[in-house]
Amino acid sequence: MTSYNPSVFLLMVNGQIEGANFPEYDDLYCKYCFVYGHDWAPTSGLEEGISQITSKGRDSSRSLVWNFPLDITFKSTNPFGWPQIVVSVYGPDSFGNDVVRGYGAVHVPFSPGTHTRTIPMFVPESTSRLQKFTSWLMGRRPEYTDPKVVAQGEGREVTRVRSQGFVTLQFNIVTKDMKKLGYDTTSTEVFMHVHKVSPPQ
Repeated sequence: MTSYNPSVFLLMVNGQIEGANFPEYDDLYCKYCFVYGHDWAPTSGLEEGISQITSKGRDSSRSLVWNFPLDITFKSTNPFGWPQIVVSVYGPDSFGNDVVRGYGAVHVPFSPGTHTRTIPMFVPESTSRLQKFTSWLMGRRPEYTDPKVVAQGEGREVTRVRSQGFVTLQFNIVTKDMKKLGYDTTSTEVFMHVHKVSPPQ
């Protein structure tokens, strides 16, 4: 009888973008996309999506609720480039144009089970008063042409940003064959591979 020697492992992600808290804004929707390394490939599910528009509830929390489903399975040979989810939130400005209200990103959790993550959101800022005034006048806000830049870190530090709002996600994570390939998702080992971190001495 031959033993099963996998060459890839699977990461199954489902859950939802539960909602958001943006004290200054209402009538918002969100978009999401996954960003991942070269060794990763989606095998089923959706890599990106766009939610319905939601308005604030009447309760005291005044939070926005989307409960927008996430469902994707990845295969990989290597944990480096572990998937991140990038979330962008949009809503109308005072002229009725859809403008970005926040960007944020978070790694998909490493360990199996149910996890909740709250992402602090930010927007790019105009660097000068003139740009600020012009963008207000034209109804155009600074935004990224490709939201995936949010997950990359490099180059983003040259952009001035302002924090506003939070988005909460809930993940259910299942992995298959990671242990057989020698990765222990209960330890910091996977995290170190993903981030090219050297172990503490």
